Amino acid sequence: MKTISKNSIKGSEFIVNELIPETIFTPEDFSEEQILMRDAVKEFVEREIIAERSRFENKDYGYTKEVMQKAGELGFLSVGVPEEYGGMGMSFTSSMLVCEYISGANGSFSTAFGAHTGIGTMPIVLYGNEDQKSKYVPKLASGEWFGSYCLTEPGAGSDANSGKTVAKLSDDKKYYLITGQKIWISNAGFANLFIVFARIGNDKNITAFIVPVDLKNGISLGEEEEKLGIRASSTRQVFFNETKVPVENILGERGGGFKIAINSLNVGRIKLAAATIEGQRHVTTLAVQYANQRVQFKSPISSFGAIQSKIATMATYCFATESAAYRSANDIENRISELKSSGCSSQESELKAFEDFAVECSILKVAGSDNGQNCANHGIQIFGGMGYSCDSPMEMAWRDSRIAQIYEGTNEINKMLSIAMILKKASRGDIDLITKSSEILNKIKNNVNIFDLDSSNENNLAQENQLIKNLKKAFLILINLSFQKYGTKLEYQQQILMNMADILIDIYLAESVYLRVSKNLNELSDKEKLVKESIVKLYTFESSQRAINLFKEVSINVTKETEHKTMIEIGNNLLSYKSNPDIVELRRIIAKNVIENNKYPF
Repeated sequence: MKTISKNSIKGSEFIVNELIPETIFTPEDFSEEQILMRDAVKEFVEREIIAERSRFENKDYGYTKEVMQKAGELGFLSVGVPEEYGGMGMSFTSSMLVCEYISGANGSFSTAFGAHTGIGTMPIVLYGNEDQKSKYVPKLASGEWFGSYCLTEPGAGSDANSGKTVAKLSDDKKYYLITGQKIWISNAGFANLFIVFARIGNDKNITAFIVPVDLKNGISLGEEEEKLGIRASSTRQVFFNETKVPVENILGERGGGFKIAINSLNVGRIKLAAATIEGQRHVTTLAVQYANQRVQFKSPISSFGAIQSKIATMATYCFATESAAYRSANDIENRISELKSSGCSSQESELKAFEDFAVECSILKVAGSDNGQNCANHGIQIFGGMGYSCDSPMEMAWRDSRIAQIYEGTNEINKMLSIAMILKKASRGDIDLITKSSEILNKIKNNVNIFDLDSSNENNLAQENQLIKNLKKAFLILINLSFQKYGTKLEYQQQILMNMADILIDIYLAESVYLRVSKNLNELSDKEKLVKESIVKLYTFESSQRAINLFKEVSINVTKETEHKTMIEIGNNLLSYKSNPDIVELRRIIAKNVIENNKYPF
């Protein structure tokens, strides 16, 4: 595999290339300005959100709106909005940072914030014409107005383009009359503007419209939905009955709504991953503080191995989510800059960059939401019976985190999309998937060694580095063999796609952890090195163990019975350590560091 430089990184290339650690962005690289912004957000969250937990849990929708207005006054809603439209015009990495820290303490506010700043505002920033952006974006950036995104319908969820909402041109041809029903609409109760998707005539694809909220204009709202979590996030049905929308309020072009929906979700997905990071950090801190205080059998429960194992897992997977999210965010930011330098407009550059990194956005959405839910699950278990009580913060965290695996496209949809998008890129020649995978298979046929796992290397992370390379080889083998068997019908083999996606996700996160730690290793004390190297080793080991079973399942399905034994051996050889790490000790090392700090310390 070729090693590539920072300036040439494009979406999905990580699967066929290698990066050197110095080329990636890590949270240790935040600027002074970004750190000041982060600290301002943390102070705001402590004062306005954490201190008022009961108001959110008691479904105080008015308070959610009030805090959103305060966030607007402080500029937190406008970080990623261009300055010419009333925003702060900061980098995408900065907008991710604000999204992360403002979202971690409360799912209700996180949902309201994400729906407004992401899918409620960015479609106009990315697809609006100059008049639309000048008219609407400053109001959304300041918090004078709040945005909402009306896509989902009773019969159109994951299949977004199958919506039945219609838009009929008026007799005077000045308006479109929109009629239909939307469900699960976040911020619907206090939104001033809807992004609405409807079909014009017999068009193949839906069209997006900017619809100011006027309840006298054929718009009505259902009651607030009773939900498992995110209780103070306004979620309602929205009904349109010949709602008049000026023809100039078409967003983008006629029939372009499906593309807008998909690309807007790419932004939402990576920001959702960011939103889970502080939540994991927060839950881990609460869990370890409780474990240090809770005494059973005359010892704090943090001294028990079963509890330490959970704490190590929570910290490791939070670290992995953070590492991958900011690596990808900065890659997108750099891609935007490259496209601008090549002559693209700011709007076109952002559109192309997010589309280019759609695979990474889906990977991060799945990883962040799964890790967030698992972290909350461990948190409840550490609290024991108290964790199940509504008086405990863990109960709320568990309920609130569950929705992240569903919205912005379910995790199952995102997994299948990630493989489908990689195959599409390969078919266009954007990534050389077939050549790379064929080279590996030819080496296997010719008995050429492809395993290359040298445990004698003095580098403490040499085996992890090679295992990550081998994870990529395993993925390439499976995608080649699967395509050989199923061809274009591979898109219908959901179990195969899901297994390959799980390997893909682990590749990206394991590599991100390895690159982050390797880049910053020389800046660490011996104690810090031991802990960070332990995180790399634990995550890589667990990734390789998961991949062994996934490789076995897929390879048996896509090869002849006479080849099964050989393929299983190939998977085992590729994905097994030659010198196994002491996993029990790795968990002890990581947990001890978290316990001694009495918080998530990384």
